[in-house]
Parts: sequence; C-alpha cells; structure tokens
Amino acid sequence: MPNFTDVTEFVLLGLTSRQEFQVLFFVIFLVVYMITLLGNVGMIILISISPQLQSPMYFFLSHLSFVDVWLSSNVTPKMLENLLSETKTISYVGCLVQCYFFIALVHVEVYILAVMAFDRYMAICKPLLYGSRMSRIVCVRLISAPYVYGFSVSLICTLWTHGLYFCGNFEINHFYCADPPLIKIACGGVHIKEYTMIVIAGINFTYSLSVVFTSYALIVVTVLRMRSAEGRKKAFSTCGSHLTAVTLFYGTLMFMYLRRPTEESVEQGKMVAMFYTTVIPMLNPMIYSLRNKDVREAVNKAIAKANVGQ
Repeated sequence: MPNFTDVTEFVLLGLTSRQEFQVLFFVIFLVVYMITLLGNVGMIILISISPQLQSPMYFFLSHLSFVDVWLSSNVTPKMLENLLSETKTISYVGCLVQCYFFIALVHVEVYILAVMAFDRYMAICKPLLYGSRMSRIVCVRLISAPYVYGFSVSLICTLWTHGLYFCGNFEINHFYCADPPLIKIACGGVHIKEYTMIVIAGINFTYSLSVVFTSYALIVVTVLRMRSAEGRKKAFSTCGSHLTAVTLFYGTLMFMYLRRPTEESVEQGKMVAMFYTTVIPMLNPMIYSLRNKDVREAVNKAIAKANVGQ
C-alpha cells in the first residue's frame, strides 16, 4: 500500500527554473496583467455608459470581460509573487481554492461564448422576433445559467481533487494549481479524478460547441440567402470577433484537458495554460473593439465627452 502523507502546502515549479528569466517574466506578465485589467474593466465601463451599446450582444460581452478579469486574477498574482520568491509555495487550502475558481470560471466562459453564439443566431436569423425573444429578462436568465452551472460543477470537481492522496512529492510542475499536474504527482485517488476530468470536459465541450456550431451553421445559411452584399458583410463582421474568441479559447482548453496527464502533456500544458489564463483575457477586448464599429464609435464618443468635460 502507498505511504500516504498529509500535505499542508505545494511547491509551484512555475514556467522555468532558470533564475535569469525570473525577473524578465515578472515584468512581461505584470504588463500583460495590467493591460488585461485595463482592457476588460474599460470594456465593462464603456458598455455600461454608452447608449449605443445597450443591446444583448454587449450585455453578454460585458460578462465575458468580467469573467476574464477574474480568470486572470485567480492565477496571475500568485504567479507574479512566485517569480520573485525563493519558496514558491501555495498552501493546500489555497491550492484547492485556486482550482475551484479556475474550473468554475472556465465553465462560465465556455457557456457565455455559447450564449453569445445563440444571440448572434437570433439577431441574424430571427431579426423580427429578436427584440421580444431576447428581452432583458431572457438575457438575465441566459447569463445566470453559466454562473450557476459553472460554480456548481466546479464544487464537485474540486471535491474529487480533494480526494487525491500524495506520497511525499509536493512539487507541482505548473505555475498554478491545475488538475493535470496534480494528478501526475498524486499516488492515490488518481483514476476517478482522471476519468471524471476527461468525461466532464468532454461533455461540456461537446454540448457548448454543438450550440456554437449549430448557431453558426444556421447563420451561414441565412447570410448566403441575403441578396444584399452589404448585409452579408455586416452579418459576417458581427460574428468574426466572436468566432476568433471561440477558436482561441476552446482550442487551448481542449489541448490541455482532453488528454491523459503525462510528463510531456503537463510540460506542454504550461505553455498552453499561459495562453488562456493571461494572453486570451488580454486579447478579448482588443478583438471585440478593433473589429467592431459600434465599440470604436463608443470609444471615440467617450473620449470626446471626456475632453469636453476638461
């Protein structure tokens, strides 16, 4: 029988063990984190104060920005602290808390992206019914479901993580507490955790992606039937930003969570995880603002109004 050991803290090995890169990485990811906060908080404020952005699409976008802020904040501050620290530790309770919020926020974002795809379907394929079918009450219900589901599923997944046993190896080959590297160093409770992680990830990706693919398949059919070239261009432009965000987020998550944890997959997963925990939350406001005429106009009006106020 394995000699299980009570664990009080883990050591996060981080991105690299080379000391000469620690300060450089600290500066880079501090800048990325500040841009993420400014971009997403700025998007939330802009949507709340701009009359031309008071539609379901931007209501959902503000929640996407909200989740991105917390997803990045759940991981980046501890990573920055460990880059300049000698010990690089995280308590066992802190590790479980980080796992809980990470899993919850990822599930919330996955389903917000699915809800946004459904919203685009309603706007383009059912324009005459859009106002009544996507009322404020309906939008609140649609956005509440991902939060309730995400935090509920995460509680179950975190309890399974709590069921892992360790035999003396407390070094996590990652920069935050993630399930694959935890499974890799555990010596008990591994099989049920590994199985449930892959099954739950597979179910959620399959269901949410089916909503996205079905919505966009119907959108493509509707757009191709449009006689106006300008109408087709406008319809595709409103979907381009969302499709870019979906591709980036789903692609990186699938690469990490739909594979069995091995030394190679865990090492590769660190680079992928860096992308969806820090880079994607930074890029989302840029993707939606640079490719969206309404957002650009709202930014210009907000700047003009601020200059007049001065």
